[in-house]
Amino acid sequence: MKWFPEYNFILASKSPRRQQLLKSLDIDFSVQTREVEENYPDHLSREEVPVYLAKLKAAAFKTELKENDLLITADTVVCLGDRVLGKPAGYNEAFSMLSDLSGKNHQVITGVCLTSRSKQNSFYSVSEVTFKALTKEEIDYYILNYKPYDKAGAYGIQEWLGTIGINHIEGSFYNVMGLPIQKLYEMIKKF
Repeated sequence: MKWFPEYNFILASKSPRRQQLLKSLDIDFSVQTREVEENYPDHLSREEVPVYLAKLKAAAFKTELKENDLLITADTVVCLGDRVLGKPAGYNEAFSMLSDLSGKNHQVITGVCLTSRSKQNSFYSVSEVTFKALTKEEIDYYILNYKPYDKAGAYGIQEWLGTIGINHIEGSFYNVMGLPIQKLYEMIKKF
């Protein structure tokens, strides 16, 4: 038996982490992606940014959805104070981001959008993460070995740096991985 057999789920994400997390809900889904410029207006609050980007990703599919399709789009940002950290462009930016996060608290915010032909619901989840003070050698080792250029804030909680560097997390661990799976499950039930 699979959950929610009435839907044909589509996950619009190349992220292996999001795919793994959605599989853990025991639902069948296909993966489809569209190239979308991930730009957002400057006036948005930190919480609005990933929701806006998730909706932007959904808009690329709107005319293609069939009757029973349920599209899941998501975006994750890392926030340090008022700064929104996206994906680093290269080594230097990744090193700078991780140096800034070192020894501090930051928030990971994931926006999720559920879209069908007739309606759309979106939500976000916030997790508070505390890093230990990282050495330059630890940051360098992580970037060179894990190449976190596809990750907001330049790190993956499930990778080496998360294992050795995170002192405390408040909120959903899965949200920090990129998909607040518990909240997503409840939102699909309400959809």
